Amino acid sequence: MNTSIWILIVILAAVLGAVAGFFLARRSMQTYLKNNPPISEEMMKSMMTSMGQKPSQKRLNQMMAQMKAQSSAKK
Repeated sequence: MNTSIWILIVILAAVLGAVAGFFLARRSMQTYLKNNPPISEEMMKSMMTSMGQKPSQKRLNQMMAQMKAQSSAKK
């Protein structure tokens, strides 16, 4: 009986550790992406230039606002 209790404790600890690790990693990734957005204005400017469009500051601001609204709507 003593061995089966230890096995149960080890399995329970592994499951709880996996669940806690998942939520901790998820929270840290969300914080990282909030502080360091994946696409910056400079990246968007170079994409528009490579597509043959002349990027204006107004258009860049609109696109960044749209991306920010989309990311906040998903949450």
